[in-house]
Amino acid sequence: MTEPSTDLRETVRMRYAAAVQVTEGGTACCGPAAIEVDEGFGGALYTADERERLPAEAVAASLGCGNPTAVADLGPGERVLDLGSGGGIDVLLSARRVGPAGKVYGLDMTEEMLALASANRKKAGVTNAEFLKGTIEAIPLPAGTIDVVISNCVINLSTDKPAVFAEIFRVLAPGGRLGVFDVVSDDALTPDQRAERGDHVGCVAGALSFTEYRRGLEAAGFTEVQIAPAHPVADGMHSAAVRAVKPRTAPTEAVEAAEAAETSGSTDHAASACRTGVRP
Repeated sequence: MTEPSTDLRETVRMRYAAAVQVTEGGTACCGPAAIEVDEGFGGALYTADERERLPAEAVAASLGCGNPTAVADLGPGERVLDLGSGGGIDVLLSARRVGPAGKVYGLDMTEEMLALASANRKKAGVTNAEFLKGTIEAIPLPAGTIDVVISNCVINLSTDKPAVFAEIFRVLAPGGRLGVFDVVSDDALTPDQRAERGDHVGCVAGALSFTEYRRGLEAAGFTEVQIAPAHPVADGMHSAAVRAVKPRTAPTEAVEAAEAAETSGSTDHAASACRTGVRP
C-alpha cells in the first residue's frame, strides 16, 4: 500500500509541474491555475527593481509567500542553498548578492521546474548558480558546506518537518544561518482548523504553529530563533519571516542527530531524488 506521505508528495510534484505551463498567465502559491496572483503570494512580493533584473518567466513562476533574500542578509562570497527553488527567482537574486566569489544552489524535486530554472539562469547570464534534483528531507550536499539556507513557502509542504530541520542543520557550516519565509499559524489553531482554511498543497493545512516551528528548530540544534509575521494569508494564518543560527559549537545531541541524518541521508540520496521547487 502506498504511504499517505508518498501520495501527498506526488500530488505536490504534479501540481508544481503543471504550474510551469501557466507561468505566462500568472500563478498562485502552491497551485497551477492560471489566475490572478493573490497579493499574499507570488512575484508581486519582490521589488520592481528586482523583477526588472530577472527573466519574466522566473518572476511569473514565483509561488512563494515572501522574499527570503530580503531577510537572509546575504554577503559577497557566501554559499547559499535555496530549498524548493522552483523557477529560480530566489537563486538568481541570491547569486547577484553573493557575487562571483559566492555560489548558490537551488534544490527542487520537480523536473519541469528544474528545466525552467536552468533556462532562466542562462537568460539572466548567471554563472555562479547550480540546480540540484532532490527533496528537502534528504539534501544532496555534504555536511557543513553551506553558509545560508533560504526557502520560500516550501517547508510547510513537507510531511516530515523534523527531517527537514535536521537536514538544514547538517548542511550548514558552524555559524551558518537560516532565513526563510513560510506559512505559520496562530498557536490557537488546531491542525483540523488549519485544514479548514486551505489544503496541504495550498500551503495551509501543513503549516506549523509559531510555537511548533520554534520548538522544531530548537530541537534540531538551532539558536537565536526569530519568527515574525509579515502578512496574513488566511484567518489565523500568516506569511512569516523565520531566522535561526547554527551555533559555532553545536550541542552534542544536535551533532549526533546531524551525523545520524547524514548517514541515513546518503542512502536516500542514491535511491531517490525528488523535487526542488521542492516542496517536500
